[in-house]
Amino acid sequence: MSNRIEKYTGMVIQPAVTVAKTREDIRNNLDRVCNLIDFGVGYFWERPVRLIVLPEYFLQGVTTPGKGEAGLKAFMDKAITIPGPEMDVLSTKAKEYNLYISGGGVIELLSEFPDRWFNTAFIIGPSGEVILKYHKWHIPASIGLGTSPHDMLEDYTRVFGDDIRQRFPVVDTEIGKLGAMTCHDGATPEVSRALGYNGVEVICHPTAMQEVEGTSPPWDFWTFTRRTRAHDNMCYILGSNWGTVQHEYYPKGFCPGHSLIVDYTGMVLRQAPYPEEQVITATIDIESLREHRTIINHNMWIDVRTEGFKEIYENPIYPPNRFPSGNPPKNQSEKVETTKTVLNTLYQRGQFVPPHGINPDEMPALLDQRIQRARSQGTLLQDDK
Repeated sequence: MSNRIEKYTGMVIQPAVTVAKTREDIRNNLDRVCNLIDFGVGYFWERPVRLIVLPEYFLQGVTTPGKGEAGLKAFMDKAITIPGPEMDVLSTKAKEYNLYISGGGVIELLSEFPDRWFNTAFIIGPSGEVILKYHKWHIPASIGLGTSPHDMLEDYTRVFGDDIRQRFPVVDTEIGKLGAMTCHDGATPEVSRALGYNGVEVICHPTAMQEVEGTSPPWDFWTFTRRTRAHDNMCYILGSNWGTVQHEYYPKGFCPGHSLIVDYTGMVLRQAPYPEEQVITATIDIESLREHRTIINHNMWIDVRTEGFKEIYENPIYPPNRFPSGNPPKNQSEKVETTKTVLNTLYQRGQFVPPHGINPDEMPALLDQRIQRARSQGTLLQDDK
């Protein structure tokens, strides 16, 4: 029999982030987040804060293609370890306030694969220990340089295991069953569904969601997809985005807020729909969630009939093992190359139809033309600096 979980306050922090070039920049980002934790825990004192979610890349920031794009070396120069000194600072806060802290987009070094970095989400418990680590699965080839476990699937599974509970971990805590997914993981159903399969009740969802990806109305892709993920898995989602960013090549509202808290029916409880620093909270009621799941009508797991969909996943769409040990992705251009194979698959099997005047087998060449043009203009980096 499970223990009763009292209602508690869940908090999402939407901070200003500096794209770090130095360790001092990383420390300044960390100090700012800690100040906002102090504010939020103090301000919402009546129902104690037990869970805080920070955005993706809240520590080190991130670059994208174009002027200022960083290659492998620049990212490795600001990578950290988990545990490590930066996590120790957050561990102290977790112990001080008896709460759980989650964040993501940590540019992490792994001793097992020292030639690359991983985009890592974490959860720290009230003891100060890191109780969950998750390596982002869906890293878009067009804007994400970190290594996905899928990019080196054979090597990764030899070290970390080949079970859905290891790839998409959920930890059972005194405030419910917690999991994490990062940014683009929430754009498609699979990662949240895997977390749901593993029993998640609260998904901590760090993001660096850009306006061009659909943050604000009329294309509020961020909101309607995350509402859907919560609804389909009957779980809470606490999604944290940047407030503003300091980087010479970004508009300050590049990732313009819209952090949110969604309940297990898909209803938005709180949102900060603007590009500025903010702290939002909502009451998390795990007992109500568990009661809701006992109702079979409109239960999103009761009627799952898997047998009819096996062909979708029998063969790879995005090919695995493109960047095995000894061959890390050095720049965005290298990762984009992989998508030519994906386009070929989608068009050759008739799932996608080319625009008028183009044959299916010409689609990879069309993308290649775009890649070569961007390289020649310098908008796609061609080295690893």
